[in-house]
Amino acid sequence: MLSELAVEDLGVIESLSIVLGPGMTAVTGETGAGKTLIVGAIDLLMGGRADPQLVRPGADEARVEGRFLHGDDEVVLTRVIPREGRSRAYIDGRLATVAALAEIGGGLVDLHGQHAHQSLLAPSVQRRALDRYGDVDLGPLKAAREHLAEIERSLQALGGDERARAREIDLLRYQVDELAAAGLTDAGEDDRLEAEEGRLADAVAHREAAALAVEELTGEGGGQDGLAAALAAVAGRAPFAAVEGRLLAVQAELSDLASELRDVGESIVDDPERLAEVRARRHLLHELTRKYGESLAEVIAYGAELSERLADLEGYEERARALDRLRNEAVAAVDAASSRVGQARRAAAPGLAAATQSHLAALAMPKAVLGVAVGDADPGDDVAFTLAANPGAPLLPLAKVASGGELARTMLALRLVLTAGPPVLVFDEVDAGIGGAAALAVGRSLAELGADHQVLVVTHLPQVAAFADAQVAVSKADDGSVTTTQVAVLDEAARVVELSRMLSGSPDSEAAHGHAAELLASAARERGR
Repeated sequence: MLSELAVEDLGVIESLSIVLGPGMTAVTGETGAGKTLIVGAIDLLMGGRADPQLVRPGADEARVEGRFLHGDDEVVLTRVIPREGRSRAYIDGRLATVAALAEIGGGLVDLHGQHAHQSLLAPSVQRRALDRYGDVDLGPLKAAREHLAEIERSLQALGGDERARAREIDLLRYQVDELAAAGLTDAGEDDRLEAEEGRLADAVAHREAAALAVEELTGEGGGQDGLAAALAAVAGRAPFAAVEGRLLAVQAELSDLASELRDVGESIVDDPERLAEVRARRHLLHELTRKYGESLAEVIAYGAELSERLADLEGYEERARALDRLRNEAVAAVDAASSRVGQARRAAAPGLAAATQSHLAALAMPKAVLGVAVGDADPGDDVAFTLAANPGAPLLPLAKVASGGELARTMLALRLVLTAGPPVLVFDEVDAGIGGAAALAVGRSLAELGADHQVLVVTHLPQVAAFADAQVAVSKADDGSVTTTQVAVLDEAARVVELSRMLSGSPDSEAAHGHAAELLASAARERGR
């Protein structure tokens, strides 16, 4: 509820402050007194366009403040329009953007009469209105969409695209198979093969070297003969007893060396086939180290990494296939839920149109036709309220075909059908072009809305104002140089005078007073007061 509105230096308004109550409040006054400025002030609190020309002559800036009560919460919205520069917005005294102001204001106020800021003109609001009217259950569709979104998030979390994964798996399989075929188990294999290759490649020369060494040790005049002669020379001589023992040890060692040289030489065989095998294996090991690591140890470790990565990717494929199956099922569930919602919306649309149209007839639009169109694509999110205000006119979107007054009355009719909405409803020009019984019907309808909302209505019609719970009179004073607007909340006696002015143009007319009092009494009886 808008509990208080304060305006300074806006148009002809120098300063005003209104304390408003619940229910329906009528704002009345002479044409040009500034009634529309009050609506404009509320529009500014909803983020409406701030025109510097609105600043009162002689003032540097205009200021609008609104105190809103919503349950136990209270919020104060402020808009300042300087004569030069950008406007400023405040929420509870703190700096805010105009967008933030509009977001909060849009949830508090629905303004009817100007095309801007009418929530029911928004396609999304019209869709929600149709859903409320038709009691369309969106729960299954929402749940199906959330389930689908969850699966898609899981798929996205797996990462990579399918083609990239397939290419990597093929490459990894080739590399893992290549390393597995090599049968690498010993990081020192190449060193051993290098020694074996050297022995096999020079086998004949190795054997000849061994034979020559044996001959030099054991042949005639060789090493063993020299040692034997030395032993014979010093044998039995006391000074050489120790040396004799050492010569005997050397003699035994030479015998062992000759025996070992002979065995090694005889073990070396000339085996071209084995030599070819060794060389081929060493070539393979060289190719593997060229591709996969600096050493065989690194190649073996890299092979383990490749096997682990391949297992992960192959597991990914299995997980991805399972998620793809779930996604297909989820898409089918979303399609089915969308179809049910679309059917429900298309079934509800004619009823909403007919119910609204029945109110339009009582609001001086008897020939108007209201349509509620639902798009063919499920779930029928493309909802549009259309109107043909006159016979033969095509049904077109509300914002494009209705005048301010017709639009306001159409919104009033929709609000009578769709009771939910922002807590504050402001109607400007709702009574344009009507009178008599139609005016009474408009007043009656606004009072009906006032039971569930705070309704502010700018009106020229006493039949409408009579149904209000409270009435605010806007008047204009001119001292010859400056024009100012004054606002007053009227008591019952003052309401009779104001209604008399509205009825006859003569606020002091006794006859008009009688008619005004009768109008107020009749409206009070209808409202059960």
